[in-house]
Parts: sequence; C-alpha cells; structure tokens
Amino acid sequence: MAITIALVDDDRNILTSLSVALQSEGFATRVYTDGETALKALTENPADLAVLDVKMPRMDGMELLRRLRERSAIPVIFLTSKDDELDEALGLAMGADDYIAKPFSQRLLIARIRAVLRRAEMRAVPVGEEAAGEAEEIIRGRLSMDPARHRVRWDGKEVALTVTEFMILEALAQRPGMVKNRNQLMDVAYSDDIYVDDRTIDSHIKRMRRKFRVADAEFKGIETLYGIGYRFGEE
Repeated sequence: MAITIALVDDDRNILTSLSVALQSEGFATRVYTDGETALKALTENPADLAVLDVKMPRMDGMELLRRLRERSAIPVIFLTSKDDELDEALGLAMGADDYIAKPFSQRLLIARIRAVLRRAEMRAVPVGEEAAGEAEEIIRGRLSMDPARHRVRWDGKEVALTVTEFMILEALAQRPGMVKNRNQLMDVAYSDDIYVDDRTIDSHIKRMRRKFRVADAEFKGIETLYGIGYRFGEE
C-alpha cells in the first residue's frame, strides 16, 4: 500500500500543488483545510505522516499537534512563515519532527518527508531488535547523538533539532576538529537535485547554536573558520 501523507493548510492552492507533487512520487494524499476537520479524520484514520501549516483559522497547527500527540506518534512536519523561530522552537518541543519555512521548494519538502519517514521507521524498531548496521550512538565529550532515534543531548539535556540540522551536526561530530566547508555540508543535508544557496548552511548553524545555548549558555561546540567552513570543537 502507498504511504499516506495528510496535508493540512487553509491555502487550497498549496494543498492542490503539494498533493499533485506527492502523488507523482508515489504517495497517497489526504487534504484538509482546517485543523478541526483534520484532527477528527486523523484520529479515526491515521496517516503515515502529516504536513501542517502553523497559521490556520479555527484550530492552528500548534493546537492540532498538541491534540494529536495526546493519542498518536504520527510524524509531523510544520510549514510556517519564514524565520518564525518562536514557532519552530515551540513546535519541536511539542514533538514536531521537522520544520520548513514558506516559501519552500516542493522537492525539498518531499526530501524531508522521506527523511522523516526513514527516521520514524528506525525509531519503531524495538530495543534489542535493532537492524544490523544501524548507526551507533555518537559520543563527543558533552554531546551525544542517537541517529536511529533522532535524539540529541548536551550535558544530558535534550536539544530538539530538525532533520536538516541533525544531519549537519552529525557530519561535523563524526570527525571532531576536521573542517567542513559549506558545500560539503550542503551535500550531507540536501539531495543532489535540490538547489539551495550556500548561506542556508550559515542559517542552520546559527539556529543550532541558539538551541544549544538554551541547554548551555556557554556553548561553543560548533566553531566557525571564516572563509573556510565549520568544525565541531573537541570538548
């Protein structure tokens, strides 16, 4: 059976274009124009993943996520206004899996959907029955990363990262002290057929630092080498 993606947005043009794009990639789709209708439908007949707009009338995406999390672990990707960091931080803390700002590339969203579905599948493997070859936990000083379950801790405190941020940090933490330039990090975080400006990496690094500084105000684990790239500092 095809994987089912629920799309929830009050913009019918976005719903239509996304639905067509996803169906062309082999997904089944269900579309909803408000949170209340989506909540009822997803409670009675869950989808495999939901893409939720944050700003909607009647019931916004945050409230919909909160109520879904009371009864479901369905993976969720948020769509929201560009650089709305409050929404991002709150959404991830409530259990969203990733976050994409409008306007966005449909190819990028589809790539993130596939990445979130892969991680959800790995998280579902019972403890003690992990698949052979599953990535081991990465421990680097005060940093611990569990790639299979998309969990990050700093000094034992949880840090909520998006899938893209997780991939970038994982690439840096694999080899502490080694510098990776923007192009190398873009290759890690984005598919070959998706174009993003190289300054996008700078934005991801900036947001990651802010998140880590919530856990540790003195966080300096991600170092910038101006004109060269970034590296994970050995703590």
